Amino acid sequence: MTELVAAGGSHAAVAPARYVDKRGEAIYAYETRFIDGGPQLTVVIDQKQSQLNRVEAAIQQAISEGHPLFGTVPRVEVTYQGEGGSFTDLDLPHRVFDGHIRAGTVDGQAVTATEAYRAARDASPANARALLEFAPTTLVFGGWDSTRRSRQGRYRSALVGEIVGVLSEQDRGVPESRRGGARVDPVGMSVQLSGEDLLSLVNDQKTELSPKLIEKVEKAAKARAAKGNSGSVLGLGGIPPTLESLGAVSCSRIIRTHVLSFAALRQLRFGSGADGDAACRALLAAYALAGLARSDSELSLRANCDLIEAAVPQVRLDARHGQFVELTALSIAAADAVFEEALATARRVADVNWSGQIFEVVGNPLVAGSAIADSGEE
Repeated sequence: MTELVAAGGSHAAVAPARYVDKRGEAIYAYETRFIDGGPQLTVVIDQKQSQLNRVEAAIQQAISEGHPLFGTVPRVEVTYQGEGGSFTDLDLPHRVFDGHIRAGTVDGQAVTATEAYRAARDASPANARALLEFAPTTLVFGGWDSTRRSRQGRYRSALVGEIVGVLSEQDRGVPESRRGGARVDPVGMSVQLSGEDLLSLVNDQKTELSPKLIEKVEKAAKARAAKGNSGSVLGLGGIPPTLESLGAVSCSRIIRTHVLSFAALRQLRFGSGADGDAACRALLAAYALAGLARSDSELSLRANCDLIEAAVPQVRLDARHGQFVELTALSIAAADAVFEEALATARRVADVNWSGQIFEVVGNPLVAGSAIADSGEE
């Protein structure tokens, strides 16, 4: 657990994570938590999945920079031809079971028909060895093979975490503050175009505009014809200040918490006997801790949510029966040393093959060709 504060000082408010309600409106997630001996109204600043994604991003960055330890981690990589880019199971939301992977091919064969991928999908907590040596990130951060007809793999995340803020005012309920936004165009605060001129501008940029935006502009231009059409839809002209967006939230405390569940890891077997299985679990735990040390060192969440540590992180090991062992938080160097030792032990005791093997997948062009930046939901 780590106490955090707004980087701007105690007077500074922070922008929590945004969610969308059933009406499609942006909201914050307010919850009542038991803190300091009583119920407290809090706001979720960063939720579990975001925290895990930040750890994965830190691991992916270490791999991209050629880190010798993280470079040994087996992974799946999907590459789309042209400018589609490459993505690993550390990037993709469903990790090894992600749709981008399943839709791809290897040497012209469907990924789902390859022996290696089928072995990873057929793995289970009773023997997860194939997945350990194919894409072990799923064993640490979780995954669910939800689209499979049978033998769906389900792995809970052994590492969880969140950041919550205790609202500075507990008696006034959920705040409804709003903030304004504006845009100044030095050419002119208003750009009014005829329908024909607006369509001309759209046609010039058509290859770079989303289909949803093109459809919206074309409908508006045809409806208004020669009448004035605002160029704001294409980023032209200014926007006067309004108080419409969600405002920031003032917090008396901000708390970051992570839990690495050894109990969850102990549910996994790897066909290596008691000592070998324990070494494999220790390797997964060390992998998680090395990634977490990197993620925690960079408190970069989102705009208007700059945080800093207010105290040394508190780390404790559950010794059962209400007993705990207080530990020192691992630095990046210390976490890497633990990771290195765990990897050496797993190789020696359980013959684990982590040698940086990459299962390379060619992304399906039908997927890349249909991808747009806009949400497909209305």
